Amino acid sequence: MANKVVLIDGNSIAYRAFFALPLLNNDKGIHTNAIYGFTMMLMKILEEEKPSHVLVAFDAGKTTFRHSTYKEYKGGRQKTPPELSEQFPYIRELLKAYGIVHYELENFEADDIIGTLSKQAENEGFEVTIVSGDKDLTQLASDKTTVCVTRKGVTDIEKYTPAHIAEKYGLSVQQIVDMKGLMGDSSDNIPGVPGIGEKTAIKLLKEFSTVENLLESIDQVSGKKVKENLTTYKDQAVMSKELATIFREAPIEITLDQLQYDGINNEKIIPFFKELGFQSLLDKIGGSSEAVEAEQLESVAYTFVKNISTEMLQPDSALYIEIIEDNYQNAPILGITVINDNDNYYIPLKTAMGSDSFKAWLEDETMKKFVYDAKRSIVSLRKHGVELRGIAFDLLIASYILNPSENIQDFSDVAKVHGYTNISSDEAVYGKGAKRSERTDEERAEHVVRKGICIYQLKETLVEELQKNEQYELFTDLEMPLSIILAEMESTGVQLDIGRLHAMGEEIKGKLETIEEEIYRLAGETFNINSPKQLGVILFEKLGLPVFKKTKTGYSTSADVLEKLQHDHEIVDLILTYRQLGKLQSTYIEGLLKVVNKETNKVYTRFNQALTQTGRLSSTDPNLQNIPIRLEEGRKIRQAFVPSERDWVIFAADYSQIELRVLAHICEDEKLIDAFMHDMDIHTKTAMDVFHVEKDEVTSNMRRQAKAVNFGIVYGISDYGLSQNLGITRKEAGKFIDRYFASYPGVKQFMTDIVQDAKQKGYVSTLLKRRRYIPEITSRNFNVRSFAERTAMNTPIQGSAADIIKKAMIDMAKRLEKEQLQAKLLLQVHDELIFEAPKEEIEKLKVIVPDVMEHAVQLKVPLKVDYAYGPTWFDAK
Repeated sequence: MANKVVLIDGNSIAYRAFFALPLLNNDKGIHTNAIYGFTMMLMKILEEEKPSHVLVAFDAGKTTFRHSTYKEYKGGRQKTPPELSEQFPYIRELLKAYGIVHYELENFEADDIIGTLSKQAENEGFEVTIVSGDKDLTQLASDKTTVCVTRKGVTDIEKYTPAHIAEKYGLSVQQIVDMKGLMGDSSDNIPGVPGIGEKTAIKLLKEFSTVENLLESIDQVSGKKVKENLTTYKDQAVMSKELATIFREAPIEITLDQLQYDGINNEKIIPFFKELGFQSLLDKIGGSSEAVEAEQLESVAYTFVKNISTEMLQPDSALYIEIIEDNYQNAPILGITVINDNDNYYIPLKTAMGSDSFKAWLEDETMKKFVYDAKRSIVSLRKHGVELRGIAFDLLIASYILNPSENIQDFSDVAKVHGYTNISSDEAVYGKGAKRSERTDEERAEHVVRKGICIYQLKETLVEELQKNEQYELFTDLEMPLSIILAEMESTGVQLDIGRLHAMGEEIKGKLETIEEEIYRLAGETFNINSPKQLGVILFEKLGLPVFKKTKTGYSTSADVLEKLQHDHEIVDLILTYRQLGKLQSTYIEGLLKVVNKETNKVYTRFNQALTQTGRLSSTDPNLQNIPIRLEEGRKIRQAFVPSERDWVIFAADYSQIELRVLAHICEDEKLIDAFMHDMDIHTKTAMDVFHVEKDEVTSNMRRQAKAVNFGIVYGISDYGLSQNLGITRKEAGKFIDRYFASYPGVKQFMTDIVQDAKQKGYVSTLLKRRRYIPEITSRNFNVRSFAERTAMNTPIQGSAADIIKKAMIDMAKRLEKEQLQAKLLLQVHDELIFEAPKEEIEKLKVIVPDVMEHAVQLKVPLKVDYAYGPTWFDAK
């Protein structure tokens, strides 16, 4: 097979991907749209071209040799959005995982690197493919070189060859730079000749061939204004051609031999995709089901228990319950191990649950136990009629507090973090899916015992680390008691009105049918609305709507594209509503009906206590924290959540603007504190300060913009991010942020101080001493460092808000017990707590719940809680 080299313009493709795709975040808060789009392009090119050699070229800096010719070269470009800048290091990591070389050269552009290498490759008999989002590189096309230019999006590509250029422009490849010299290039700030666009440039070049010939023959040019401009801007035309010409003799220190590409290595690329949450790409390369081989480990000594003895049942023992399914609420216990100074014991489930003395030991509060994932252990044993008590240490929670950034999938991940490399992953031992529980007790015993030994041996070490970090109270007084409360909530579940849910489904189905008919009427024909290909033909060919983006299969009909078209045709709003209702129907109506327990008519969500880096709880199977509320039909889904007892009601209480109150407390800004102390509407107050108007002069749009900035500041928003939220220019957004900081100097000072503090310590802390380590904050790479700085700014605020509501949940459990109330805490949804309670307890709850939540911690500003109640969750909003 002939050698083929693919040369990719890294900056250009990354920019294309960023602006072609909506802003995407993974669960770590990293923006990923540019990385995702770049990866899609890379996969397509590698699959289609099957190259033997690959290079991605990047621009080295803002200044190049062209600036010595023209200082304003590329001068009109806006600053790179930080949301894009932070993704470049990950794109380089992506290339490293792929085994693809990337290169940049001081004082030269990526174009020059590509131009130099393509020339060398042609001379050595290579076939060359160049990939860019910039048509400038079409000047490199030849019989041996094809230039692929991305059009809409990043995977829709137009291939430029000499024949294609001749057909498209009627010019030769050599005349591309002449065309640029005449018409200029606004993106690169190449001036060209005023009044000459692409059509005029092509016409002149067909007649005079080159810029030089044209300038020598100005008298022969027809058109008074064109002739006049060519005379006036003669030197500018020559300079523009020079600026547009790619330099093909750059002093690169890389050879073609170094660019050899050996194909994708799944072992390297799969962890990268997993880290960024690219599930669809994982599925594409088969990364979700790769085979895992069990590690060869030295054996450990243990006793296989057939009869429970008293010497096993000691205090200060490690207890591990083996459940390897993610949804442990319905999964079987596969085995139990107890580890103490006497021995390592493996106990089959049947033996354990058949022993009254063992069950009594499990329920004995005085018999202190060290576990992994207390919540899971409590819920799973409760299914067997046993209440696990006396938990004194939780390896999962301790490890999470010490470093929340670790990617924990199962026990082996936690073990490896602390140096235990002799514990295989569950998948390695059991395989996947239904076969997981087929191993015999003897086959799984040693694997389970290893985990128990790990808990037992690590307990003292991790307690010492927590104490050293001043986090032991966070562990013992907040997270450990919380795990017991969450276990209670998971076991209690939430009642669903199945009849109402079915009725909602029918109602939505009827609305979908009505909308469907209206869409068909407006389209003038029936078609599959859920088919992007068929929908694209209707919108962009039949109805003639403007095309914003194309994909390899046709027109893009993604949500961001349709939102831009909303004012162009009434069919677009109907399609957006159709999709939203369809998602409600499939994800929430049908989704809830699939997971509801048929015996109790309840759903039993799981709360993830050791997942997010800020300390927030999340919810899965089903996710009850993410029920959509923008559409009226979405809000109505909450009508199906009802009390589990007759004559009971749902009572909901939520913190008002807790993150902004935490910000006021931490930054000690006088204006912010004063606004909260006087119970002012903070968004109106911000609008007054930023726009310099009186309260009665604040318009709804002013308040909306102020609200976006208030919450944006908490998340370290940039001018680009704010411009996208408000639909204004980056310049306007930047001015808005500047005015905000001028109005609230304490906020600005806090952000400066917290970044400096993080650089010194390597981490930031919440009010309750939760840490988030940010080693990237001292990175020499500007993009990596910038993202780390924004993380440092927002983590203390978000994390402290998460800690406060956790503290409120613990205090609330104590208060309900003290008052001997029947009310039960069902859910925590971000800043909201949802209870069910008898109607006769409501008057007490109206006093108790706000009192407990507002005094969970003492801030420099008051915490404020709003509450409501009714027969359903919907009515309690």
